[in-house]
Amino acid sequence: MESPPAVPAPQARSQSGLRTSPTAIATAGPSRWGWLDALRGIAALVVVFDHSSYTFMADFRRELMPQFNTSRYGIMLFFLVSGYVIPASLERRGCVRTFWIGRVFRVYPLWTAVVAVLLAAHLVGVVDIRDLGQQSAVTVAVAHATMLQELLGTPNLLLVLWTLSYEMSFYLLVVALFTVRLHQKSAAIAVTGAVLAALSVTAGLALPAAGLSGLVGTGPLVAFASIAMGGAICCASARSAVLRTAGGVLGGMLALVLVLLNGTVPLWEGLVILAVMFLGTAVHRAEGGQSTWRCAAGAAVVVVACSVGSAYRYGDGEHFTRRGWILAFLLAVLTFGAGLASRRLRTPGMLTGLGTISYSVYLVHPLLLEVIDSTIGRRRHDSLVLEMAFFTVLLPLCLVTYRYIERPSQTLGRRVARRMQPP
Repeated sequence: MESPPAVPAPQARSQSGLRTSPTAIATAGPSRWGWLDALRGIAALVVVFDHSSYTFMADFRRELMPQFNTSRYGIMLFFLVSGYVIPASLERRGCVRTFWIGRVFRVYPLWTAVVAVLLAAHLVGVVDIRDLGQQSAVTVAVAHATMLQELLGTPNLLLVLWTLSYEMSFYLLVVALFTVRLHQKSAAIAVTGAVLAALSVTAGLALPAAGLSGLVGTGPLVAFASIAMGGAICCASARSAVLRTAGGVLGGMLALVLVLLNGTVPLWEGLVILAVMFLGTAVHRAEGGQSTWRCAAGAAVVVVACSVGSAYRYGDGEHFTRRGWILAFLLAVLTFGAGLASRRLRTPGMLTGLGTISYSVYLVHPLLLEVIDSTIGRRRHDSLVLEMAFFTVLLPLCLVTYRYIERPSQTLGRRVARRMQPP
């Protein structure tokens, strides 16, 4: 879902006064980042199959899911890549302000277009959106604008949007660590997250889904979180070192509180998601020379062991089995490891191209499926031909959205970021 950073300058001074390590960024280039695009392309294909199989291959899906959870495979692979890429992007810029500008222009334009098309299609009766329950449209809209709606107790307009809430939480945590100069401690953080994931339920932290929303009310929580997030980003982007630190800490605390107290996925899995992203960061540190490969390997062992242990004990639920989750998780980690091991080899152009448009693939495919489900309907019997036809329609459509929405908005974002770069 994330694009690799562009080739950076050899060295840059960060907004917080830190110098980014030359070894961490000097080797960045097309060959270095191609393997990440390939992984993102693979993850996108698997996620699309996971969701489209509901419509076109439901019988096959029912047989497959208990053995191999395709959704968790693709999502965990995406999170590993994001964990690698996002801190690299922040440190390459060396500036929280331009980092947030880049994120806004990277994530929001396509997101806005997809949500707008979804709402328009709903108004003309082509698709049905999820029931908002007792929540007002304003509350749901504000929650979605923060991209934290999954952690604010509001329904996602599109199912896949829930992962963006964890992405946004990771952005806030990475910025927090950067502003307090702890961003190079990623391996220790990954291990801490994994241990918490393993011990959370045992320690008595088994909270109800969206428990904080139930306690204080969804409306007040959304209002507080949106104000706190806006204030945190503004302060963290300020010139004052004191304001930067205060804003970073506020954003990081907001992210942690929401993940710990108001997630809708099980608490252990929410913590595993954060641990997995920081594991990707630990790998980035090792490759950049800011940490050792032994440290990254140790973090990987602890994260994998604790995540699998948590899933084994608590993983049987309404949506997946422990066996299917564990196999998907392990294969995602192995796939990331295989990509890392082969990062200096030539990457197939088809996979890198698919990775380039993966954000479009991720956001557009559920919208297309909503239209199909609401008009043509789901198949009673499996049809591999229709499954393949769906991909045949989807991928050219995503090339269009990338060409006319994603790429121009990213170009504009880079121009704005250059103008806002501190002297």
